[in-house]
Amino acid sequence: MRRYVVKRVAQAVGVLWAAYTVSFLVLILLPGDPVSAMAGAGAEAGTVDPAQLARLRHEYGFDKPVLAQYADHLGRAVRGDFGDAISTGRPVTSTLGDALPQTLTLTGTALLLAVVLGGGLAVLATYTSRRWLRQLLLSLPPLGVSVPTFWVGLLLVEVFSFRLRWFPAFGNDGPRGLVLPALTLAIPTGAQIAQVLAKSLLTALDQAYVETARAKGAGRLRIHLRHALRNASLPALTVVGLLAGQLIAGSVVVETVFSRDGLGRVTVAAVTAQDIPLVQGVVVFGALIFVLANLIVDLVYPLLDPRIVVASGRKGSFA
Repeated sequence: MRRYVVKRVAQAVGVLWAAYTVSFLVLILLPGDPVSAMAGAGAEAGTVDPAQLARLRHEYGFDKPVLAQYADHLGRAVRGDFGDAISTGRPVTSTLGDALPQTLTLTGTALLLAVVLGGGLAVLATYTSRRWLRQLLLSLPPLGVSVPTFWVGLLLVEVFSFRLRWFPAFGNDGPRGLVLPALTLAIPTGAQIAQVLAKSLLTALDQAYVETARAKGAGRLRIHLRHALRNASLPALTVVGLLAGQLIAGSVVVETVFSRDGLGRVTVAAVTAQDIPLVQGVVVFGALIFVLANLIVDLVYPLLDPRIVVASGRKGSFA
């Protein structure tokens, strides 16, 4: 078990390093000059004092060779220091820390709703004995996946805010203001969970151990929830781990549509201003959320199926 955990943690650290390195290279290769953007639009036309631009480049380390910049930034990032945001002058960690609670509340609520809605839909669709109802329920997840997130958000605002006036359309107005943004993220996410879980459940219900359980007299509901669902949940659990990272990316669109404060709006502002330290901080943080979610999923696997630890030990590079 210890070898399995060490291997997964090493993979997580490797993903974080790769995310930081790729984001650094992409931002360095982008056209434009972040220092000129910070000094103002007139800087491109030479209206800003060149000495001031040189001072700013030296202050932020942009006058160093690329490899020196990378080593310097990576060393500070390992210590949790991403420098100061170019656009505001505030520490990147403070900027992210201020925006983080709103985004985590939104994405956490959306993920919980997605698991409940998607899991409930998959269980109901595979449990019902009415063929027409099963077909109807199984047709909903593909519809939810295919609908664009921003369109879902605009539709919910039109119906529940402008027409029914049940929930506020914009802003961070307490729990009521969280309902529509969370639903906007949860609908496509829950649809993906439902697709995977329903398919796994249908496959599991055809396995020999289910027939054995029936032969022993186990009830239909007990077979469905205790035997089939436990084995079918592994693929769905993998999808949940992947979707946790995608929700952070999806919050960029949803926070913009609903004019909410959070990491998404910080990201849009940072990209627009070519704020390299802030963009890198957002990328690393998003990767950290993705890695932690998948690490938790990996550590839960052995609890559901101990054979995974044995298989990993046979194939692992640490063996």
